[in-house]
Amino acid sequence: MKLETFCYEPIGGWSVAEFPALDSPRTLVLVFAAPEYMDRPHALAALRDAYPTSKLIGCSTAGEISGPFVNDASLSVALVQFEYSAVAVVSAEIKQVAASLAAGETLARQLNHEDLRAVFVLSDGLNVNGSELIKGLNSALPANVVVTGGLAADGDRFKRTWVIRNGLPETGVITAVGLYGDRLRITHGSRGGWDTFGPERRVTRSEGNVLYELDGKPALELYKEYLGERASGLPATGLLFPLSIRQDVADARQLVRTILSVDEAKQSMIFAGDIPVGYMAQLMRANFDRLVSGASLAADQAACNTAASGPLLAVAISCVGRRLVLGERIEEETEITLEHLPAGARQVGFYSYGEISPYATGSCDLHNQTMTLTTFSES
Repeated sequence: MKLETFCYEPIGGWSVAEFPALDSPRTLVLVFAAPEYMDRPHALAALRDAYPTSKLIGCSTAGEISGPFVNDASLSVALVQFEYSAVAVVSAEIKQVAASLAAGETLARQLNHEDLRAVFVLSDGLNVNGSELIKGLNSALPANVVVTGGLAADGDRFKRTWVIRNGLPETGVITAVGLYGDRLRITHGSRGGWDTFGPERRVTRSEGNVLYELDGKPALELYKEYLGERASGLPATGLLFPLSIRQDVADARQLVRTILSVDEAKQSMIFAGDIPVGYMAQLMRANFDRLVSGASLAADQAACNTAASGPLLAVAISCVGRRLVLGERIEEETEITLEHLPAGARQVGFYSYGEISPYATGSCDLHNQTMTLTTFSES
């Protein structure tokens, strides 16, 4: 496996004098870009022209991760030329949230061939129910296939996200990469670091990813009580106070959900993933040190079982809410992930509207407000 990473910034241009000569049918080109590059596609076009036979994928972000750095208005790029592993890319349209399950099933069926080891997914971040997308993927893939990825972002604006399909950025699209071969090594890690507060309440009315009532009371009304003066900034300020959900009091596994939008008329909140009726829900708030510690634990988890030698790519996908909370301290979490990965690992990634990864082992879940890492290597 050969690996190169580099970036592009409007003032300085490309960080390499010329593009690495790694174009091939076994090359995966990953590009994470600021949302405005959909309207200024020259840099994306340059990559597309330089790697005509490679598999080019990517999406819009709420910040681009390049090594230990977090940038804006940039492109972060990784080139992975596999020596033994094959690569396939498929896409599906997602024009309605209700089509999320079917889109996941379609993508999985297209990729589910012999020797499939992993699927990496990038999805539109607004017009999708991430939980249903993952249910569709899980339902049509073997249990031993690792599924990771994330939801595209648009900073803290929540207006327009895009994903690359056939070399071009498009809204309402999900793109998935299938990786094949027994030499491939994929590991993953996902951790949060938020603190719960306030009473744990029962979800008494919801539909998919729309939450209407907690303990029989309007959910948005209760949420605003806790946010106080910050409530006027919803949905963006909701990123600072995600929701922790679990099936019941005996369930030790907590999933985190982030608000995408609110409906004042219905007093409801729309989340990036499902909020099932009967689940327990509790508000969360930031603990700076625990957020950074969570990132290090994700890296430790991902570092397990990596190839003993050779190039290693780590794709870091963290939540926009973490970036808003950490502020000027944001690079503490991207620095610590690199420190906890094997020496020489290269890191790219982005800040997202949702992270896709197994909780620890087993089938994948949708996470919010986590640092999630996927490592790619060959033995």
